[in-house]
Amino acid sequence: MDFELPPHIPELLRELDDFIEREIKPLEQQDDNIRFFDHRREWARTDWENGGIPRKEWEELLAEMRRRADRAGWLRFAVPRKYGGRDGTNLEMAIIREHLAKKGLGLHNDLQNESSVVGNFPTVKMWEQFGTEDQKKEFLEGMFTGKTRVAFGLTEPNHGSDATWLETRAVRDGDEWVINGKKRFNSGLHNATHDLIFARTSGEEGKARGISCFIVPTNAEGFSVDFMWWTMNMPSDHAEVTLKDVRVPATAMLGKEGDGLALANTFVHENRIRQAASGVGAAQYCIDRSVEYAKQRVTFGQPLATRQAIQWPLAELQTECEMVRWMVYRTAWLLDQKHHMEISDKVAMCNYRANRLACNAADLAIQVHGGIGYTRHMPFEHIYRHHRRYRITEGSDEIQIRRIAQVMFGMGSSRKPEA
Repeated sequence: MDFELPPHIPELLRELDDFIEREIKPLEQQDDNIRFFDHRREWARTDWENGGIPRKEWEELLAEMRRRADRAGWLRFAVPRKYGGRDGTNLEMAIIREHLAKKGLGLHNDLQNESSVVGNFPTVKMWEQFGTEDQKKEFLEGMFTGKTRVAFGLTEPNHGSDATWLETRAVRDGDEWVINGKKRFNSGLHNATHDLIFARTSGEEGKARGISCFIVPTNAEGFSVDFMWWTMNMPSDHAEVTLKDVRVPATAMLGKEGDGLALANTFVHENRIRQAASGVGAAQYCIDRSVEYAKQRVTFGQPLATRQAIQWPLAELQTECEMVRWMVYRTAWLLDQKHHMEISDKVAMCNYRANRLACNAADLAIQVHGGIGYTRHMPFEHIYRHHRRYRITEGSDEIQIRRIAQVMFGMGSSRKPEA
């Protein structure tokens, strides 16, 4: 077996680091932009008087970062070349996402709102695989430039992981579909131009078949953003949405009628492995900072690093970090070789273990740093609050473990579905 990473990776990461130092770090430092990343970060980012949504200044800074990254050829790295990308593989993206998260907080990679110099565009794969040519022409370029912003509406007030039971319904009326229902934690709705709405169009409750996906303009009559849910990590763009007799043309359906959850799975598998890689990077950052601090901090006449109460928990975390890292790399490589449903259990393993790892590492970093670790002047509380989210969203720990068990006990297929 060959455990060597592709030989071009070290140079790729050096080029990426050079770009960040040359273009992104100066932007992060100018005009007091550091307020978005130091102890003022949550206050500076959040428009508290306007529903808790992101402040305009914060989003303008992120937009400028993305423009610079796009000009340098990094933003679309994982996107097909025909859309201006570099055909980046899942393995390359996993390594890059870990590398960026390992740098800590910064404009280069702020995962609170999935913003990074190397963009994550799982919706592009949905459009590429399931969209019509007209839909691709209308939406794809705008997704990269920010002109078109597409939200993702699957979760509902009464249904999260049990998506096959969702209550939103769409009924055909001539050349249109009429949609009624509610969505919860519908991210990006503070400024989205469109929302991907998953609704049952046929079939039985509890069955995947019969759920369809619609591209719904957020200014459509009957589409209402009711309020934003305030979360552990502010600002919030997680909306409560109501659809009342919302009409869209038949051409607004993305993919085939009844196949909506296949689109959702295409989205989540790539997203989950990249989240897992980011979790490994964040954990390594917390471990490295804790080791460095323990060497410098002297208590009772000796450095903290000499005490087994500090050494052993960090050694255990480092061991787990190494194991999860290589599991993520291998699974990302498998995603490049196989249909994603063939290895959904492996993706689940990576996701739930990496999310737990990041939370545990942030928690231990707070403990090692003592009182100063508990303050917002250190980044660990922010890292914890962000990664704690991923133990619920896009498949909770329990759902991930359930998927692994399904494959283990032969209660769910791990093979590519029939065409």
